[in-house]
Amino acid sequence: MIEHKIYNMVMIHNEDQVLLLDRQHDDFSGFIPPGGKVDFPESLTASAIREVKEETGLDVWNLEYKGVQHYVNEKQNVRYLIFYYVTYSFSGTLLTNSREGNPTWIPKSKAMELPMQDVVRTVFPLFFQEGTFELFLHAESEASDYAEEILHT
Repeated sequence: MIEHKIYNMVMIHNEDQVLLLDRQHDDFSGFIPPGGKVDFPESLTASAIREVKEETGLDVWNLEYKGVQHYVNEKQNVRYLIFYYVTYSFSGTLLTNSREGNPTWIPKSKAMELPMQDVVRTVFPLFFQEGTFELFLHAESEASDYAEEILHT
């Protein structure tokens, strides 16, 4: 049986800055946009809005779909889907401490200098390009490197 896991990430813009979480726990540490798991039977957008609120304290709206990432591992029979959104619309008071990491406004020009997971580093510039994207990562076995393909529409 193939398992599907669905997640989201939201890049929140504030003029020349973006909001990133300084995540320093579990296997996914480093700076990352807010987001998380889509709970059943939640919609993708509702999940993204909820996750941003839980992790940052901010309310967001006018989410624009930016792209999707597929991560397929044949050995584990699992496909992860991560839906990416951008927004310039937010209100509220930023949390000073979140269970997922400290939310921090970072100048876009400095963000790539921060520690990030490789996949976040790959996706980060795609948020600022025209159009949408699809990032496909595929591993045929647990020990294999991932084949990476970026498609633009």
